[in-house]
Amino acid sequence: MDKKVISIIGLGLIGGSIAKALRYNPSNTNRESNNLFIKGFDKNEVSSEALRDGTIDLKLNVIEDAKDSDIIFLCLPTEVSLQYFKILSEIINESCIITDVCGVKGAFEDEWKKLNSKGTYIGGHPMTGKETSGYASSDPLLFENSVYIVSDREKNTEKIEELVSLIKILGARIRFLDPYIHDKVIARVSHLPQLLSIALVNSVSENGGLNYLDFAAGGFRDMTRIASSSFDIWESVLKLNYKEIITAIDGLNKNLLQIKDFLQTYDSSSLDALFKKARVKRDEIPKNTKGFINPLFDVFIYVKDEPGVLSKLTTLLYENQINIKDMELLKIREGTGGTFRISFENAEVAVRAKSIIEKSGFATK
Repeated sequence: MDKKVISIIGLGLIGGSIAKALRYNPSNTNRESNNLFIKGFDKNEVSSEALRDGTIDLKLNVIEDAKDSDIIFLCLPTEVSLQYFKILSEIINESCIITDVCGVKGAFEDEWKKLNSKGTYIGGHPMTGKETSGYASSDPLLFENSVYIVSDREKNTEKIEELVSLIKILGARIRFLDPYIHDKVIARVSHLPQLLSIALVNSVSENGGLNYLDFAAGGFRDMTRIASSSFDIWESVLKLNYKEIITAIDGLNKNLLQIKDFLQTYDSSSLDALFKKARVKRDEIPKNTKGFINPLFDVFIYVKDEPGVLSKLTTLLYENQINIKDMELLKIREGTGGTFRISFENAEVAVRAKSIIEKSGFATK
């Protein structure tokens, strides 16, 4: 069987992680990953490192050399990806799928309509990342349990399964979405929070020699963590999706002004209603995935604070051939113990794991 040729244009955090996940992901049992020939394009030093460590099979010196691939992933900053998208779409053959990982989808769809391409375009957007960037930060498990949004424009065609099968190798969970709806949604759940985080930090400045940030506790830090992001990463996204972002800002301003009005008249019942509404909506957000999709199934385990306890727990599940999809330490008190949340892919596996864990002396809930 001929190997499927995958070209990854841009081997930074996302592109490098895709390449590593396709090549190395230890949780992947899909044999298709062993039938891939991976090409990579980036700066010479980056692609050389990826070739040297075995992540890619061949360096691409120019992007045009990707034209004969079965699937092309565009993983560079949005505007650069859009530029290369125009070039490659015109020269790929009818069997090639070209996709991207950018945070804006409408701009690519608009451009695709103008192009004369023999290939197939299927937009994508993995909802995952890190606060660090570059090939050195890439990770074969970056996509594990994350949501990978895929354009629904080709959902009912034969081509979609080719891309979907690769995304499944990454360990991601696929959500089909109209590309223009995508831009509306992401403006509100990703782009707006980024700008809000920046505005919140900048609004808390020194006043009369007193630095308010000296008193910032966990809540403020949690809400403003993403304010550390680089503008270079966000510039293209803000530029290409500014209309939806402005609409989202208008919606936020409307809500803030309503709260302001309730405070000025101190309308306690209305403020209480807003709190209750927010709490209900907040609780609807899945707590056990990296994005918005059907949740995993959790088991909460109390463990004593003693050496080797985590190893004992994970070994127990491994010996019973139970795959852990996600794990998080929720609480710990030194000298006493803590609670782990372990997630499984379905209810049946979670029930079986819970039974095995309890029989071994662990307390669960």
